[in-house]
Formats: sequence, structure tokens, C-alpha cells
Amino acid sequence: MRVHVGTCGFSYKDWIGPFYPHGMKSPDMLEFYAEHFDAVEIDSTYYAVPKPQLFTNMAARTPPAFRFTVKAPGSITHVPADSEPPADDVRLFREALSPLLASKKLGAVLAQFPHAFRPNADAYRRLEQVREWWPDLSLVAEFRHREWQQSDAVKRLRELDVGWCNVDEPAFKTLLRPSADVTSSIGYVRFHGRNYDKWWKQERASHERYSYLYGDEELQAWAPRIADVAQEAEETFVFFNNHHLGRAAQNATEMSAILRPLMGPPLVPKPRPEQPRLL
Repeated sequence: MRVHVGTCGFSYKDWIGPFYPHGMKSPDMLEFYAEHFDAVEIDSTYYAVPKPQLFTNMAARTPPAFRFTVKAPGSITHVPADSEPPADDVRLFREALSPLLASKKLGAVLAQFPHAFRPNADAYRRLEQVREWWPDLSLVAEFRHREWQQSDAVKRLRELDVGWCNVDEPAFKTLLRPSADVTSSIGYVRFHGRNYDKWWKQERASHERYSYLYGDEELQAWAPRIADVAQEAEETFVFFNNHHLGRAAQNATEMSAILRPLMGPPLVPKPRPEQPRLL
């Protein structure tokens, strides 16, 4: 079993102090991050398809065993299921990943679909298309609507060799329940936080939705589920998306300690000043 714990993104100015040392510049963040975690989910690709050089540089600045997962562009996942996404984005995104594939550092591609994306003929066809576009990639689908948590959807994902993203998020009736499903060789878990007040009504361009700090009991409750996922998957990724004020890094560190028996020896970071725990 290979279990990686990390965060969704790493380059946040509000992590300076809570996680990164004061005075740290953005170009130095990835190396510091890789001293503490052995995987990261790159989410900036959701907003724009990067040049391959971005991942060439990232691969060169991380240890050999470091793993990246990369979110598919929103221009592909967030268009109506009965319409066609831009063909150029499909092609350019695959080209951008070439350096990670060449360095064997690509863990998976995460296709995150919106709440309005529900299981029907068009949605299943979109999933088939994603697999057809990128036949050589390890794919994981994240759904937001609870209607996907039914046996037919899980069966179809297995047939397509597309992984299931288990999530922790507010327990609204239409959102996914906590689960431990595995539909491919990749296990995947994302922690979004449980900020009920701001989930549906955060201010535009703010990070309030993800302003949440998990307590120890909440993290411990997920350990058996993650262990179940890791038993079935060849490689498992656990990422924290509650990134506001560095809380993702804090909770990822705490979850790493809880899951240490599944992860092997801990990374040994360079000595740094101790950072205070956020309240």
C-alpha cells in the first residue's frame, strides 16, 4: 500500500507564518513543501491550461518519489454534459502533463464535476469521452451531487477504469456522504472542510468556504475509511482543501501522523522555527 497525504495547492500567501517561514518567496515554496509532504494536488490547471514548462520545473524541484495529481480544466468538466468542450484544451492539457509522465511523478488527473452534473445518459457519455481523450492517464472523478452514490454509477466507473473521489464536506442533503469507495487502482480522498455557513454563500473570489480547521476526532474518524481505501487501491492520495490560513497544511500534518502505519517512515524536514497551531 502506498498512501500519500498532502494539500490541494501549495502556493498561498496566507500560508506564510502558519506554514511557510516569514520572508519566504513564492518560488521557494515548492521545495519547502516537499520537505514535509510527498504529494500535492495542482488545482491552478482548473482555471487555465499551463505550458509543459511549468511541470518540467516542478518535477525538477521535487524529490524523485514526489507525486503530483493535477485537476482537469474547468473548460472540460464544467461545460454542460450535452455540449462539447474546447478540443484545444483537451489536447493542450494532455501535452502539459508530458513532463510529469516522463519523470514518473504523475499520480492522477482529477476531473471535478459541478453540483449540477448528475447521472444520466449525457453525463455517462461525458465520462466515456474523458476516458477516450486521455486513455493513458490515471483518472479520478469527483462528484458533488449525492445521486452519484448509487451502485450503477460505481459500476460504470469501474468499467471505465476511472477512480472515485471520496470527500469530506458539509452534510447537506444533496452533497456526498463520507465513503470509502475504490473504482480503479487509484484511491482518492479530499477534505473540503465543514463550513456550513459559507458553503453556498461565500463572497465572490473569497476563500471563506474552505475556512475550516478539523479537530482530532474528525480526522481520527476518517482513518478507518482511508485504511479501507488503501487496502483496495495500489496508490492512495489524501488531500486537504481547507487551505484558508494554512489550515490544510496543519491538518495534513496531523493526518500524516495518524496514518503513519500506512505510509512508511516520515519525511525529515530541515530544521525550521516552530509554527503555532491555528485556533
